[in-house]
Amino acid sequence: MKDTADRRRIYLAAFLRAVATGLIGVLLGLYLARRGFSAGEIGLVIGFGLSGAAVSALVVTLFADRLGRRATLLALAGLAAAGGVLLLVTGQLAAACAVAFLGMVNGMGRDRGAQLVIEQAMLPSTVEPAARTRTFAWYNVLQDAGHALGGLLAATPALLAGAFGLGDIAGYQASLALYALLLAATIGLYAGLSPAVEMASQASATAPVSAASRRVVWRISGLFAIDSVAGGFLGTALLSYFFFERFGTGETAIALLFFAARIANAVSHFGAAWLARRIGLINTMVFTHIPSSLALVAVALVPAFWMAALLFLVRELLVEMDVPTRQSYVMAVVQPAERTWASGVTSLVRMGGWAVAPFAAGFLMQGLALATPLVIGSGLKIAYDLLLFRAFRDVRPPEEGHPS
Repeated sequence: MKDTADRRRIYLAAFLRAVATGLIGVLLGLYLARRGFSAGEIGLVIGFGLSGAAVSALVVTLFADRLGRRATLLALAGLAAAGGVLLLVTGQLAAACAVAFLGMVNGMGRDRGAQLVIEQAMLPSTVEPAARTRTFAWYNVLQDAGHALGGLLAATPALLAGAFGLGDIAGYQASLALYALLLAATIGLYAGLSPAVEMASQASATAPVSAASRRVVWRISGLFAIDSVAGGFLGTALLSYFFFERFGTGETAIALLFFAARIANAVSHFGAAWLARRIGLINTMVFTHIPSSLALVAVALVPAFWMAALLFLVRELLVEMDVPTRQSYVMAVVQPAERTWASGVTSLVRMGGWAVAPFAAGFLMQGLALATPLVIGSGLKIAYDLLLFRAFRDVRPPEEGHPS
């Protein structure tokens, strides 16, 4: 009998954290702009937040199985909630960067932090191998449903201003308080996880990773680094800032757009699991990703918001189909005792790329052209897809067999 109760707790915690991430992803850049931060400074704060997430992912990769997965999740949830509270009272650049770093504030708008590393390692043990990809699909559906709700809740400042006459800053601070509350709620869920989520033994937690797994994970991580740098140019905070500056779009319209985008992401995960059963995990990752990047290039070029919004939604229907397939693939090509390490390494590489890019993206938007990050990010993603297909099209997970 698999661990259904633990899986449900993981699912719900991921959903609540995704709501918070979707909320802060849309509002962070807008909130900082209201506080008088420039585009370059906004990029710095986003970069420091993602740097904190990358450091936490490194700590998790090295120590989570030894310290205990549940205890590590509790500590991460507490720090994230505290970061939200401190962001309420932070108005200076240096302080905002420090709070974003310590609180692992995620301006990407998608939950890809250290908690996800541990949850990915735990989920395969709660189901049979044949249900692994579907389990990751549901996990990502719930996350994107949370991202969608969080994006919709980003309209809160405008709604509060209309209903109660609150000023801009007060409305944003109310939203930040909600962000912190959502993260605090995950603490209770993690506290209720059973001992079954931990490694079977201390020996398993400290066992060396096999040479074969190291080769596969380091090769694929090198490619993930390209994709993650590209993704760092395309975070929700920067994209919402792009729509705000390029088209003069208000917070409510941006919130509705990202709500629809996350619904599109959620729908796509079911399509990803269906498609992967028919054409394989790697093919699904590559042949859905390239069209999504071309759609985003078009977003940067069109003259009207409604055109950009439609193209953006087409992009969002495709761009996340590689997520459950990628997670399932990495967990399938390593041994069970190596899953935290593999999840941690690949997530750390991705977080590192996401953390680096916003530092440059903000200044490129300010000094070169507003759409520059969209074009650079899309081009890098296409290069990553082509390289991934070339390197891994013949490296298949066990359920797909081997090429003849």
